[in-house]
Amino acid sequence: MLKLSIRDKFGNIKKGKNDYEEEEHSLESVGENLCYIASQNFVYEEGDEIEVFVEQKNQFLMVKLDESMDSTIVFIPNHIWTYKIKMEQTSWEAIPDNRFTNKRHYLCVRYATNEEINRYQNWALNPHDQKDFLGAYPHASANVETRNDATFFACNAINGIYANNSHGSYPYQSWGINRQSDATLTIDFGRPIEVDKVSITIRADFPHDSYWTEVTLLFSDGSNETFSLQKNKNPQFFSFKKRTVTYVQLTNLVKANDESPFPALTEFEVYGINKL
Repeated sequence: MLKLSIRDKFGNIKKGKNDYEEEEHSLESVGENLCYIASQNFVYEEGDEIEVFVEQKNQFLMVKLDESMDSTIVFIPNHIWTYKIKMEQTSWEAIPDNRFTNKRHYLCVRYATNEEINRYQNWALNPHDQKDFLGAYPHASANVETRNDATFFACNAINGIYANNSHGSYPYQSWGINRQSDATLTIDFGRPIEVDKVSITIRADFPHDSYWTEVTLLFSDGSNETFSLQKNKNPQFFSFKKRTVTYVQLTNLVKANDESPFPALTEFEVYGINKL
């Protein structure tokens, strides 16, 4: 059983209306394998939350919480995943103008198929990730994010957007390290994954940007790999010996010897298969 709902900051289920309806209907849907919410006249407000409930723990879901977001697999270890609607200015700058702002909305969640769960893919990808962990993996976190600005949050590095010839607001959001030499980025999968390849896309707004000449991957099993990066706008792929991990951390970032103080990361991918 699945349940999808839109609630206000007090936990009350919100209501919307369709074009041919005289009365509003509750924005909640329940299904065995799939459920969706559709409304032609509903406006989000500050404090609203989208809530996904799963009857059993440790579930893989294919989710799409806004028509502007790609459908993506997420892992729900417990019963509830909450997605918070953010209204502050920097949150709007980090997303498309139409996300959560229209009156017409479509949200859908379903259980992922065995084929989707077991395929080899980038398991770091999660355009639904937010700054704080609210119940869905993968989740990105960092020890620094420039000015606590949403356009530089760690979650930007796993949203599937490769635009890197500029910086700042959407679609050029990135993980910004605020010039901090000990910056680290962690991707937590919430379960074991056998990994053997990563891709790193540096932000390439040259000459504004610098870049890293060397980075180290620290794995949850205690092992590590070090890779050399080029001053290149394209994704840079690195393969290594398979290992089963629950998280990977990007650390020991060595900045190039150039005039810019601003190295940053546009996208980070981790390829492998689920071992849960």
